[in-house]
Amino acid sequence: MRSELPPEEPKKDAEEAVEEPETAPDAPDVPDAPEELSGRRRLARSLWPPKVSRAQLIVALLLFVLGLGLAIQVRSNSESSALRGARQEDLVRILDELDDRTQRLEDEKQRLDDQRTELENSSDQAEEARKQTIEKERQLAVLAGTVAAQGPGITLTVTDSKGAVEADMLLDAIQELRAAGAEAIQINDVRVVATTYLEDADGGVRVDGRKVSSPYEFKVIGKPQDLEPALNIPGGVVQTLEKEQATVAVARAEKIVVDALRRANRPDYARSSSE
Repeated sequence: MRSELPPEEPKKDAEEAVEEPETAPDAPDVPDAPEELSGRRRLARSLWPPKVSRAQLIVALLLFVLGLGLAIQVRSNSESSALRGARQEDLVRILDELDDRTQRLEDEKQRLDDQRTELENSSDQAEEARKQTIEKERQLAVLAGTVAAQGPGITLTVTDSKGAVEADMLLDAIQELRAAGAEAIQINDVRVVATTYLEDADGGVRVDGRKVSSPYEFKVIGKPQDLEPALNIPGGVVQTLEKEQATVAVARAEKIVVDALRRANRPDYARSSSE
């Protein structure tokens, strides 16, 4: 009896079945991205719109007021930093200048009191009044710039090579000199009087409508010991001009001649009450 071999094809199918890779069952999908996105959304919704309580508003308002006060304090401290940072000798010089101004006012008051006493005690009051009137007229003519004047004082020379010096800086110098007791002032060839005004102009400054240019030369009659320190105080005229890269020179002199004159204009409407 002959036995037959099994057919080859079923064996091949079995081998193919063995060689076929085993596939693991599909794992369930984990929705990571949707969970992350939903978390971000929840965070955004918790932050916006902001939920501010009444207590938080009050704290924010108090912090704003506190910051504003600190800013004002810092600004006020910076404005006075020029004197706070000054040396002791500079502060002493400023105090001396203030004392000198006070003394000048006291001397003027005493002089007026003496004039009144002379008028009251003079046997010839009319003659004494005439002398005082002439002297007063001479003083007023110097102040009005209608006559030349000479005396001790200083010269202030400002060289502005950068064209940065403006009219208000020169006006500050005039005011500082007047406060220090200047009796007559001349800038280049223009006499400075009570009605003098300054304005900026191309390539210089106009003084009472007349253009003057660098170097600006101030001729000032007064007490040199008062005029020069007034210009050199910390944060004063000299330092301000030097910050604009201008060259400033101050020199004392025993004789200063102010010879620029102004025309005496008769007022149209005002008249002396004695006429």
